[in-house]
Amino acid sequence: MNLESIKKFLLEDFFVTGDPFIYAADIMIGLTSILIIAVLTYFKKWKWLWNEWITSVDHKKIGIMYMIASLMMLIRAGIDALMMRTQLMLPSMNFLDSQQYNEIFTTHGVVMLLFMAMPFLFGLINVAMPLQIGARDVAFPYLNSLSFWLFFFGAMLFNLSFVIGGSPDAGWVNYPTLAGEKLSPGPSINYYLLSLQISGLGTLMSGINFIATIIKMRAPGMTLMRMPIFTWSTLITSIIIVFAFPVLTIALALLTIDRIFGSHFFTVAGEGLPMMYVNMFWLWGHPEVYILILPAFGIFSEIISTFARKGLFGYRAMVYSMIVISLLSFVVWVHHFFTMGNSPAVNSVFSISTMAIAVPTGVKIFNWLLTLYKGKIKMSAANLWALGFIPIFVIGGATGVMLASAPADYQYHNSYFLVSHFHYVLISGTVFSIFAGLHYWWPKMFGHTLNETLGKWGFWLFAIGFNLTFFPMYIVGLMGMTRRVNTYSADAGWTSLNFIETIGAYLMGIAFLIIVYNIYYSARHGRRDQTGDPWNGRTLEWSIPSPAPEYNFAHIPRVEGIDTYWLTKKDNRKEPSNHSTYKAIHMPNNSGQPFFMSLFFFIAGFGLVFEWIPIAITGTLGIGAVMIVRSFDEDKGYHIPAWKIKKTEMKQRGQNHEVNK
Repeated sequence: MNLESIKKFLLEDFFVTGDPFIYAADIMIGLTSILIIAVLTYFKKWKWLWNEWITSVDHKKIGIMYMIASLMMLIRAGIDALMMRTQLMLPSMNFLDSQQYNEIFTTHGVVMLLFMAMPFLFGLINVAMPLQIGARDVAFPYLNSLSFWLFFFGAMLFNLSFVIGGSPDAGWVNYPTLAGEKLSPGPSINYYLLSLQISGLGTLMSGINFIATIIKMRAPGMTLMRMPIFTWSTLITSIIIVFAFPVLTIALALLTIDRIFGSHFFTVAGEGLPMMYVNMFWLWGHPEVYILILPAFGIFSEIISTFARKGLFGYRAMVYSMIVISLLSFVVWVHHFFTMGNSPAVNSVFSISTMAIAVPTGVKIFNWLLTLYKGKIKMSAANLWALGFIPIFVIGGATGVMLASAPADYQYHNSYFLVSHFHYVLISGTVFSIFAGLHYWWPKMFGHTLNETLGKWGFWLFAIGFNLTFFPMYIVGLMGMTRRVNTYSADAGWTSLNFIETIGAYLMGIAFLIIVYNIYYSARHGRRDQTGDPWNGRTLEWSIPSPAPEYNFAHIPRVEGIDTYWLTKKDNRKEPSNHSTYKAIHMPNNSGQPFFMSLFFFIAGFGLVFEWIPIAITGTLGIGAVMIVRSFDEDKGYHIPAWKIKKTEMKQRGQNHEVNK
C-alpha cells in the first residue's frame, strides 16, 4: 500500500468523515478522554482505580460498575431518541438524512435494550441479591468480573462504530437479507454481530452464576419459598437466559460466517433460509422481553411491600405466575411475524398463547393493588416509580392483547401503534424499575439516600413526558403512520401529534438530567444512612450497615420465615449472644485476568469487524493465553481477620445506638 491508498482508506473506509455529528462526537470523545486522564493523574488515582475497581471481584462494586456503564449507555441511547424525535417534530425536516436516521434508530434500539436496560438490572441484581439471601458474594466471583468486562468491551466495540467504520443501519433486529454482505457491505453490520456475541457471552455467564448462587448459597433456613420475591425473579430470569441466549449467539455466529467467510446459512442465492434467522432471533427475542421485565416485577414487589408496610399479598401466586410466564415466553415468538403468511392454524395457536401470557401478568397487578390495600403507604421517590408503573403497564399490556389477534395485527403491526405498545411495556417495566431500584438500594451502595424532593421532580417530569411522547403514537399509528419513516408530508395530518411527542421526549431528557444532578447533589448533601435500614425494610440487606461491608455479614443469618428481618424487628428479638464472638472470614482475591481476557475479546472482535484475520487471530491467542494462566493460578483467597471485623461491627453498632437514642 502506498501513501495515497492509506490516506484513502483512513478517510473513506476507516474513520467516518463529512458529518458534523461525527465531528462533534470526535471532539467530545477526545475532550472526555483527556479530562479523565488528567483527573486520575492529578489526584494520583490510577492505582486506586486498578486495585479497587478494575480488578475487583466484589459483587457490590461490580454491580455499581454495571450501573455506571449503563447510565452512560442511557445517555447515548437517549441522545439518539431526541435526534429522532427532532427529525419527526415537523413535516419535511432535514435535521437527519435517511441514512443517518436508519443508523440512529438501529443504535438506539440495540443500546437501550442490550447495553442499558439488561446490564442495569444486572447491576441491581449484583448489589441486592446476594445480600437478600445472606451470602457473602456470588458463587463465582471471578466469573462475575469476567461477565461485566465482556459486557463492557462488547458495548465499547458497538459504540466505536459511530466514529470508525460506520454504525449498523439494518434495524435492531438485523434481518437478512438486508443485513447480508450484498446489501450491507463494509464493517457496520459486523460491529452489531461481534459486539452482541461478546456481551452475550457475559450475559450467559451471569445467568449461570446467579442460578448457582441462589441454589447453593442461601442462608440457613431460607427455603425456596422463603426467598425474597426479587431473588425469585432473578432465579427465573437466569433460567430463561441460560435457555435463550445460546439461540441468539448461534444465529449471530451463523450470520457472521455468512458475511465474513462467504457461507450461505441465510442467503437465498445459496439456498439458505433468511426466515430461519427471523425464527431464531425471536425465539430469543421474546424471552428477552421477560428477561427485562421479570427482575422489574421483583423490584416493584420489594418496594411496594416495603412502603405499604405490609407483606406482599399472594406471595406464592406471584412465584407461580412468574414460572408460568417464563414457560409461556418460549411459545409466543411467532406473533412477531403474523404478517409473513403463516397458516390460520399457526396464527391461532400463537394468538392464544400470546393472550394467555397476559393472565399470570395480570395476577401480579392485582397482587400489588391488594398489597397496597389498607397499607400505611409512604410516597417516597422509589415508591412513586413503582406505583407509576402500574397504570402505564396496564395500558401497554391491554394493547398487547390487541396485537395478539392475528387479523388485527395486519393493521397494527408496521405502524406507530406497535412502537407505542413496545415502549409502554418496556419503559414502564424496565426504565421505571431501574430508577425505582436506584433510589431504593442507593443507601446500601453508598451510605446515603438520594434527595427525595429532586427524586420526585425527576419522576413527575419523566412520567408526564413519557405519556406525552408515547400515547399520541397510538393515535398517529391508527392514522396510518408507519414505523421507520424519517419524514412525512404536511397533508398527512400527523404534525400536531408528532410535535407533542417531541415535547414529551425533551421533558424526559430534562427529567434524566434532574436524576443525574440528584446523584451529584446527594453525594455532597444527602442524608447519611447510619442505621443500615433507612426505609424500615423487610429483607436481609437492611440488617447490615450502609454501605455494606466487604464481607456483607459478620455472621451468616438464620432465616425463620418470609421477610425474616421484618419478623425480627416486629418481635423485638435480641441479637444472639454469639455475635460478640467474631471469626476470620475468607474472601476471594482480586484479579486483573477478566479485564485482560475481555480486552483480547475486543481485539479479536475488532479484527473480525474489518476482516483483518491476523488481528483476530492475535486476539484469540490472547484469550487462550489468559485461560492458560488462569488454569495454573492457585488462587486461595485471603482472610479478613476477626479483629478487623469486630472493629467494623462495633463502629456501626455505636452509630446505631446514637441514632436510636
